[in-house]
Amino acid sequence: MMNEPIIITQIDAFTDKLFGGNPAAICITSAPLEDSLMQQIAIEMNLSETAFLVKKDKGFHLRWFTPANEVELCGHATLASAYLLWDMGLLSSDETAVFYTLSGELRASKEHDKIVLNFPATPAQAIAQEEIKALFDTEIKFLGKNDYDYLVVLENVEEVRRLKPDFNRMAEIDCRGIIVSASSTHSDYDIISRFFAPACGINEDPVTGSAHCTLAPYWSEILGKKMLKAHQASARGGDLELEYLGERVKLKGKAVAVMQGELFLSQ
Repeated sequence: MMNEPIIITQIDAFTDKLFGGNPAAICITSAPLEDSLMQQIAIEMNLSETAFLVKKDKGFHLRWFTPANEVELCGHATLASAYLLWDMGLLSSDETAVFYTLSGELRASKEHDKIVLNFPATPAQAIAQEEIKALFDTEIKFLGKNDYDYLVVLENVEEVRRLKPDFNRMAEIDCRGIIVSASSTHSDYDIISRFFAPACGINEDPVTGSAHCTLAPYWSEILGKKMLKAHQASARGGDLELEYLGERVKLKGKAVAVMQGELFLSQ
């Protein structure tokens, strides 16, 4: 005998190409699952995030799990969740997706062929911490920290791209992850970044929406622009459009459905 299967859908977020962007697994269930089961499913999926949704009045309760732990904020799995709700017809195309999360109420809406997330801004405050500087064999222009991550700004795009971090040392740092960024002279992007989170079981995240809630405030002030085009320079790569609104950040991107399957749980 088996329980009713759990449908799991994998979606690539912040890309318009199959096998690009950041893959997220999405589970929509009629009732909340046990925390331990959600963590086990996230380990089984072995993606940077697995999202779990339960219908509530006027929205959905949403939680995110990495293979190592639960996180308080995730952009790409939220964008993927909204994509799936519209794709399955659980929301009409003109409806706003409302999510109740550990980071408060989050919203997603459609804007032409893009999905727009409305997230809280999480600016990094300047710090001087030799432990972080010792991880990088290059000059750091700015070092900051917020409640989640460190922000490391380097001189140029080439330095960001050629980084080869010591993930064992990085995993010992008490934080969710480390954002590394630089401004870009490429005509298609204003900024590029990479995101490392070995303490969460993810050495390098392909595309990190929530990290751009930190990047938007910093680069908006430095570049004097409220609208920014961003590229995350992981092996898969991904693109975002950012709009800095002060206390909030709009993250715009696309998504592609990859596959869907059934998870059977023995009684």
